[in-house]
Amino acid sequence: MAVFSKVLTMLRGNLREIGQSIVDGNASTIYEQEIVEATAHVAAAKNDLTAVMAKEMQAGREIERLRAELQKYEDLAVQALQKDEAGLAEEVATRVADLELALAEQEEARAQYAAHVARLKDMIRNAEATLREHERQLAMAKTTESVYKATATISQNMGASGSKLMSAKESLERIRQRHQDLADRMQAAETLEGEFGSKALDNKLAQAGIGERASRKAEVIARLQARARPSTPDRS
Repeated sequence: MAVFSKVLTMLRGNLREIGQSIVDGNASTIYEQEIVEATAHVAAAKNDLTAVMAKEMQAGREIERLRAELQKYEDLAVQALQKDEAGLAEEVATRVADLELALAEQEEARAQYAAHVARLKDMIRNAEATLREHERQLAMAKTTESVYKATATISQNMGASGSKLMSAKESLERIRQRHQDLADRMQAAETLEGEFGSKALDNKLAQAGIGERASRKAEVIARLQARARPSTPDRS
């Protein structure tokens, strides 16, 4: 029996841990739903407040009616007394007394409605201010959670792709080395062409002052020297 009790205790503990895990994993969703439900309650309270305000206005209109009727019957009682109609005046006085009682009840009711309306308005204003604060906190919590998730994803991806980044760097180095090899080969080919190809012979002839290039060079120098000499005046 003791073992069975311990098993039940363990199961309750597991259920509590599972429930706590679910709550923690969905904290933002739960928080947002609580705000939604609280907003709905505030909206319902506003609807109830309009009903109480309507009762207050109705009581106000009834007070105005009773005051007018009370004034009317007081005037009638005075007229009855002026005509020595004591019995009639007494009946009118009874009517006036009933109207005064009804008026007092309506004034008390309106005062209670007014106090209730003022209290409800304060409660609704406070509730709305609290809701706005919770909405701001929810927005910040969502943003913070998104940043944490993005940071975790980036960290995981960078950790998982570390070897890939190293491999990509090695591939880039191989490409650069291949390009350098090609450039070196082209430069070497040009050097060999200058030493052993047809250009080599042309270069040697030019250095010896032989060939078209040398003659053209000599002609250019002679022409430039002639232009550089000062011209002599004609003495004839």
